[in-house]
Amino acid sequence: MEKIINEESRTFSEYLLIPGLTKKIHIPSNISLKTPLAKFSKGKSSALTLNIPFVSSIMQAVSNDKLAIALAREGGLSFIYGSQSIEEQALMVKKVKNFKAGFVTSDSNLTINSSMKDAYQLSKQTGHSIIAITSDGKPNSKFLGTLDVSDFPVEILNSTDLISEHYTPITKLIVKPEGISLKEANEVIYKNKLKCLSITDKDSNLVSFVFKKDRDLRQNFPNELVDNKKRLCVGAGINTKDYKERVPILIEAGVNALCIDSSDGYTEWQAETIEWIKEEYGDDIIVGAGNIVDGRAFRYLVNAGADFIKIGIGGGSICITRDQKGIGRGQASSVIAVANERDKYLNETGIYIPICSDGGIALDYHITIALALGADFVMMGRYFARFDESPGKLVKINGSFLKEYWAEGSNRARNWQRYDLGGKEELSFEEGIDGFVPYAGSLKPELAGTMLKIKSTMSNCGVLSLEELRTNVQLTYISSMSLRENTFHDVQLKGSE
Repeated sequence: MEKIINEESRTFSEYLLIPGLTKKIHIPSNISLKTPLAKFSKGKSSALTLNIPFVSSIMQAVSNDKLAIALAREGGLSFIYGSQSIEEQALMVKKVKNFKAGFVTSDSNLTINSSMKDAYQLSKQTGHSIIAITSDGKPNSKFLGTLDVSDFPVEILNSTDLISEHYTPITKLIVKPEGISLKEANEVIYKNKLKCLSITDKDSNLVSFVFKKDRDLRQNFPNELVDNKKRLCVGAGINTKDYKERVPILIEAGVNALCIDSSDGYTEWQAETIEWIKEEYGDDIIVGAGNIVDGRAFRYLVNAGADFIKIGIGGGSICITRDQKGIGRGQASSVIAVANERDKYLNETGIYIPICSDGGIALDYHITIALALGADFVMMGRYFARFDESPGKLVKINGSFLKEYWAEGSNRARNWQRYDLGGKEELSFEEGIDGFVPYAGSLKPELAGTMLKIKSTMSNCGVLSLEELRTNVQLTYISSMSLRENTFHDVQLKGSE
């Protein structure tokens, strides 16, 4: 084995795409961003195809059910984090699978014994004025009525008055049973001039709300990633420790794909995990493995039965694995090496193994570079942590709004399973930090902007699909001097005098 690999460890910033011939057909509206998630034989199709090449990181600060719903509605996939109890993770999966466009599970819930001030604070926190009043303050408990914060003056909202003095009881509301269609619900809303319609089950437990303002939701999400039952698709992260207990419950909950979450995937523990899942469930469940940085590891995990491979060690924005342990590789070099091995494997076997680039993306164009270098899709944490839909808390520091963002290798996450080397059940040292990212608002408009940039670049390259991007484009390595030309230079910005 070669002791020293005689090539530099390169990043995405060190490459640029060479424009190709742009024909009249190469306009953004004609470009497809569909990409396979799971392995398939040449001439056949993948068991799951993403409508956009984005999946979200297996992180506490990123992938919960709320983010999973938002991303699936845009055509991507979230892998709900596994560093929580099996029951809690399965519940998040179920929430995604049970989501119906227009039917909203209440995230603002109180009891009749809560105060009006509690309601006011909750409304400011969630941004929603209508609060569900239930027997125990949980979203799917016995429904007692609603409180519309917008109906009250500030002096009442800041008071210690009990909600029982001001809420609208269920006897004065129009309530419909579970099973009503969205069309029927909207007809009730308009006929009765309602802001929202409450939906309950046969035991009078609150199921969801249908809001007047959300009536056009379905038309706004043409790329939704759904299964054969028209339910949103969702993935889940697993570890190599409790997979025999976790996997069956996640499958029962309806998960569409699993991914082993580890900083280093080139291990016997991952092979054993994959082999057990394949022995138990065959190809009925998609299993991704990683993370890796070279062809040897790719072959090892694919031979164990992995359906897709995740690439990247130490390139995440809050990862300090390279600082702490001195292992890893530049993300661009890692993608190139694994993509080359993937192509060799395809020529030898006729089986295509999708690869995912995880980490190293600081700018939107890095995504396109990763895809051009051979990745089928990218996994991102920092990108998604910035949005309203992520779990991180929104804070204001020095006049700027930020969202909390912490690594799975930080003491805050306490995800020792991700770094399991067969020893004691604790983190010996941190491999990630706890920090903040700039707040970016709602996912949908930001993601649309990123997708437009990718399609615009593909248009410049003269390609209509990600497969063409991987196989037909040319890239150039850039020097440190030409890197300086990548952004504005030799001018002074207005307002910076």
